[in-house]
Amino acid sequence: MKREIIQTSDGSTTIHIPEWNEQYHSIHGAIQEAYHVYIKHGLESKNTNQISVLEIGFGTGLNSFVTFLEAQKKKLLIEYVGVDAYPVLQEELEKLNYVAELDATHAAEIFKKLHLCSWDEKHQITSDFSLLKRKQFFHEIDDENKFDLIYFDAFGARVQPELWTEEIFKKMFLALKPQGVLVTYAAKGSVRRAMQCVGFTVERLPGPPGKREMLRAVKV
Repeated sequence: MKREIIQTSDGSTTIHIPEWNEQYHSIHGAIQEAYHVYIKHGLESKNTNQISVLEIGFGTGLNSFVTFLEAQKKKLLIEYVGVDAYPVLQEELEKLNYVAELDATHAAEIFKKLHLCSWDEKHQITSDFSLLKRKQFFHEIDDENKFDLIYFDAFGARVQPELWTEEIFKKMFLALKPQGVLVTYAAKGSVRRAMQCVGFTVERLPGPPGKREMLRAVKV
């Protein structure tokens, strides 16, 4: 399937799949979306300095990188697990401009390390940020009571509806600790209902640029 690097409205890049007319991030701003959905309404919702994160769709590494940058500012201890069945290619990663757009040249080596470290092994990226990249399909996830926070960043339900089902969200519910939080850019009614059916308490929140709403779900 053909893939190409495109620039989004905030100047940051993403990967575009023409056959699906789908992108790894919002065309209205990849970095803006990452901060709004996953940092503002995800990471900043947890009132603790030790947080375990599961990312559904590790992709370009943007969400893990901005989480690292925020963790450094706030002195957080992060255990990060990213799941992806089809890792992004090295030649694609080299064309992404997140380090420059985030004015994060001081952490350029960290961004490289996030991608160059091997899959299916836990790596201590820094003393307070560990990363485990798991190469697996989402339906294979079987963690229980393990994570404080889930970034649900799968491709949209329009192109991959099988990733937005009760079956998948049940796995997410089980993977979270009590009071754990799941955040996603999606806001479809069918997605919200699937979350509620497996036990989540779900709220609609203002969405990132280009989207009216997003969802945050809590395991109560």
